[in-house]
Amino acid sequence: MTYKIIGDSCTDATTLLLPSDGFVQVPLSIHVGGKVIVDDESFHQQTLLDLMAGSRESPRTACPAPSQYLEQFEEGKDTYIVTLSAALSGSYNVAMQARAIYREEGGRGNVHVFNSRSASAGQAQIALLIHQLASAGESFQWVVETVEAYISRMHTMFVLENLDNLRKNGRMTRVQSLVTGTLRVKLLMGGTREGEIEKLGQGLSMRQTLAKMVGRIVEQADHVGRRLVIAHCNCRERAEQVRDMVRQRCDFGEILIVPTGGISTVYASDGGIVIAY
Repeated sequence: MTYKIIGDSCTDATTLLLPSDGFVQVPLSIHVGGKVIVDDESFHQQTLLDLMAGSRESPRTACPAPSQYLEQFEEGKDTYIVTLSAALSGSYNVAMQARAIYREEGGRGNVHVFNSRSASAGQAQIALLIHQLASAGESFQWVVETVEAYISRMHTMFVLENLDNLRKNGRMTRVQSLVTGTLRVKLLMGGTREGEIEKLGQGLSMRQTLAKMVGRIVEQADHVGRRLVIAHCNCRERAEQVRDMVRQRCDFGEILIVPTGGISTVYASDGGIVIAY
């Protein structure tokens, strides 16, 4: 294999891509309830959810060190790195530092860092596209240009049961969180082209808000024939309901459902749904 795909651990693709596909993850860590959870193959979602439910403090996430990315570089292989949106995490900057160190130390392999401008399902989409192109033998430059173009037009949306962790970590305003908690409404949120979070709408229930999310997809004709990835936090049945609603009203070429990893679980919280296409 002539390529390697390195995703930070918010790249929710571990059920879709394997090391044999050239895919590996570099773990972030989660600090909650006096414990440190490493978001790697040892991650247990229910343990994290229980710790978050029992802690007064918001979970904190920590980026990997540049050395953790460097350890995954292999001379002679094209290396593609997929990170959380640079507007939401320092993971992109750390990966860029690793690339710079690699160059300073004489590394000559091709390395590109993709700022996903997304998270979770969006990162999974990017990793899948890289694999599709690289495994077909496309050149490094063609893969980079094609994937960057895809990122620029990718859509990410999500609906969460609870917005407290997003607010406490500075990802949304206190007013938005208080309004949703007081009125018990559910917000439909999305990613901007810069990779920040914006409000797209709201509903009185999860089902109503998810239906509004599907309605927005219907309005965007560019979804036709594309792949949809649905990431869920401990709610497979809800993800399947979204899939069924989408099948009735949209015309995707493929729909995939994945569980959230540790970092996505922190922000999606129990019952959250994230989609990307």
